[in-house]
Amino acid sequence: MSDLVLVTGAGGFIGHHLVSYLKAKGYRVRGADQKLPEYEPSAADEFLQVDLREPEACRRAVEGVKEVYHLAADMGGIGYITGNHATITRNDTRINLEMLDAAMDAGVERFLFSSSACVYPQHLQHDPDVAGLKEDDAWPAEPEEGYGLEKLFMEKLCQYYREDHGMETRVVRFHNVYGPKGTYEGGKEKAPAAICRKVALTPNGGTIDVWGDGLQTRSFMHVDDCVEGLHRLMRSDYPHPLNLGTEELVTINELVDIAAEVAGKTIHRNHDLTKPQGVRGRNSDNSRLRDVLGWEPQIWLREGLAPTYAWIAGELDQAGRLPKTEAMEKSA
Repeated sequence: MSDLVLVTGAGGFIGHHLVSYLKAKGYRVRGADQKLPEYEPSAADEFLQVDLREPEACRRAVEGVKEVYHLAADMGGIGYITGNHATITRNDTRINLEMLDAAMDAGVERFLFSSSACVYPQHLQHDPDVAGLKEDDAWPAEPEEGYGLEKLFMEKLCQYYREDHGMETRVVRFHNVYGPKGTYEGGKEKAPAAICRKVALTPNGGTIDVWGDGLQTRSFMHVDDCVEGLHRLMRSDYPHPLNLGTEELVTINELVDIAAEVAGKTIHRNHDLTKPQGVRGRNSDNSRLRDVLGWEPQIWLREGLAPTYAWIAGELDQAGRLPKTEAMEKSA
């Protein structure tokens, strides 16, 4: 294909994988982000290292572009998003407004915005045995503070730009994406990466810290399913918010057990109740996803966590940080 597409946030985890996926599909791809990918070079035909909070940077990014996958955001794991409401809301609102305006002014044909399950009302997520969240559940609104609020606001902006200006927009609500080549430490990592790192760094029979009592529940989607879903949604005619996740609900304790099984270790858990743990339960309802796309994510958590753990353990091994016995086994 000769059409040029833009992936914002191309230096981040999902954006980096999406660039590679689109290149394999034959697209010409421009990436844009403040940072380059952390673990390997981008497959993008061109990469703009720019601050998308600035209007001129957004105008440069969309020049000559047919479609925009807008993934750029200031975000991270539960510790980061609960401790930085002002910074996240300010940064992401600026990025979203400037990108939407630049895309409209440039005549971009389709604009896909990556939203989040954090938009869903808090009162629907108090029970670990939670029902799947349907797209219509987002209103009346009670999103997570900061990150969830700015995502919900941008969803409505996409709706208004479509209704008022005829701009073709797509909105996807991610449910906990994981996989290789993503942040696994430093405070912005998500739960699967954090758990894999802790298990890898802990000797067999050792103990890791788990935030909360471990009974809180989530569903997790592998990044390969995520990028395929993004492309399918962009190609569809569906303009309303759509869940993209799995319906495989697990507790955080079960997530630890799966990571330990993948690692071939016995791991004990120390529950730290002083740490943030987010909502009590969150799961995706994929009914509309199946109806709209005739597809849903296919990779089960056990299947997807194995290569994720292997990659994180490999990175730690290269840095000389694995427990001595495990490092010796890897080198044998």
